Amino acid sequence: MEKDITVFVIDDEMEILKMLENHLKKSGFKNVRTFSNPLDGLKSYNGSNADIVLLDIMMPQMDGIEVLDKLKEKNKDLRVVMMTAYSTLDRVLKSHKIGADSYVLKPFKSLKDVSSKIEEVLAEK
Repeated sequence: MEKDITVFVIDDEMEILKMLENHLKKSGFKNVRTFSNPLDGLKSYNGSNADIVLLDIMMPQMDGIEVLDKLKEKNKDLRVVMMTAYSTLDRVLKSHKIGADSYVLKPFKSLKDVSSKIEEVLAEK
């Protein structure tokens, strides 16, 4: 079943972007946009053209927490799921304080966990 939901995926690892894009499209999310540079993702987000963002915390161009803050400036109600291999309590707490809805750990145990997390967060609206 196709879901009329736009998902932005921001991660500096191309393999992760391709893997998530393919999985999300197979899971019925018909509008998936990927960005390997967080600055491109920020420029592309206009405050209403994404329903949810999957956002890596650790990126060389710009820290994911800073990206989260800038996204929330554009739309405080934007749903955001942080992705991290660095699951320090400090980073998770900081991202939740800024407005992240949830997080998933990398490497992913299963890609189904990611699509389930998106559906779970969107259902909380």
